[in-house]
Amino acid sequence: MNKITCICLGVKNMEKAIKFYRDGLGYKTNCKENNPLVCFFDTAGTKFELYPLDLLVKDIDESSLKIGSGFSGFTLAYNVEKKEDVDKVIELVKNAGGKIIKEPQNVFWGGYHAYFSDLDNYFWEVVWGPDFQFDENGLLKF
Repeated sequence: MNKITCICLGVKNMEKAIKFYRDGLGYKTNCKENNPLVCFFDTAGTKFELYPLDLLVKDIDESSLKIGSGFSGFTLAYNVEKKEDVDKVIELVKNAGGKIIKEPQNVFWGGYHAYFSDLDNYFWEVVWGPDFQFDENGLLKF
């Protein structure tokens, strides 16, 4: 039996969100309309991660985020194969109208990352790691 993993984002404006992800970031979809009832995007796969909330706030921006003040502790990860891809994705986000929360920078564990929020204020980490390996479907291997 095949299992399908889907993360559903509740968005405020379908048309703007579809244009952000499809046209701005280049996610693949069969959605031809700009304002359908639902729209699914193809991804290489999904991993579910648990991470301490206080450390996640610190990792993103502890000066502007406070636990219990609108930040739910939920982020999405955009894992890339090359370090320079972090900068390329952040440029796509800027051009698509997303908000850069944390500019690309080196991380204490040897990786390189940045954070952005989409048009509905969902947080995304764009991240590259020197030991990242991907399977034949583009899914990050652990």
